[in-house]
Amino acid sequence: MYRIGVDLGGTNIAVGLVNDSYEIVAQISVPTNALQAVEGVVAGIGNAIESVLEKGGLTGSDCIAIGVGAPGICDTELGIVSRSYSLSWNNVPLAAMLEERFHLPVHINNDANCAALAEVKAGIAKGYKNVVLVTLGTGIGSGIVINGSIYSGYLGSGAEMGHMLLDYGGEQCSCGRKGCWDAYASSTALVVQAKKAAFSRPESKLNTLSQITGQSVFEAADQGDVTAMAVINKYCEYLALGVSNIINVLAPEMILIGGGVSHQGERILEPVRKYARENCFDKREEAMPFIKIASMGTEAGIIGAAVL
Repeated sequence: MYRIGVDLGGTNIAVGLVNDSYEIVAQISVPTNALQAVEGVVAGIGNAIESVLEKGGLTGSDCIAIGVGAPGICDTELGIVSRSYSLSWNNVPLAAMLEERFHLPVHINNDANCAALAEVKAGIAKGYKNVVLVTLGTGIGSGIVINGSIYSGYLGSGAEMGHMLLDYGGEQCSCGRKGCWDAYASSTALVVQAKKAAFSRPESKLNTLSQITGQSVFEAADQGDVTAMAVINKYCEYLALGVSNIINVLAPEMILIGGGVSHQGERILEPVRKYARENCFDKREEAMPFIKIASMGTEAGIIGAAVL
């Protein structure tokens, strides 16, 4: 039997058919068109599901369930997207709407939680039961798996690691507060930090770039730019500070780093591991979690949603 996994984003809807070995056998991606009414977006999800079934040569009767990973807060018991900023949704009964069309059980959860579950079921964290995934993108996303199951918190509003407070009254965060980890260790934060440093250091190679991006900051550092190197060193410290907080609170077996900045691999992992060892409450070597790069990339959302 197969499961249908839906990775619902503010820009695109990715849908896949997933077999019992957690492999995607057919998938498609279509625009979300998030500015339209809720009913239009949900109809688009349904049309994408029908298209992927046709592509895979299957029908709904070949599938046992539909899973949806959605951005924002999800009430997993009621199947409701309680709040999604990227979709401008409030209290949308997504599961019921899709069940009415396809007559299959529908399960929903936060998209980052789904990605974490995928890594545990089929990715680099396979065989581990207590895992945290942190994604470094426009913001910081995170998912927590405890004893092999997603931890969502009361009413689905937990696991928002990006909004741990690092500095009371510090940098402005997109959530409205100041000092959140998101405002220091997201890829957006890295660019902001690089622009500030470049402004105060006219001789920096960063000032010769047509556009400063996370990738270009690392490239400038590779070319020996002292300012870029200092920015990266400080950024890794911010990243490691949040990671050490996660270790102190949850003591997971593994922490995975995903998102655009994660493409730097050991370049960021080595300083993060070093800082974590020095700043964790339990300093025993055997108590340190493995800190690795997430392995599943864009497939994680589909597979994780499918196995809900």
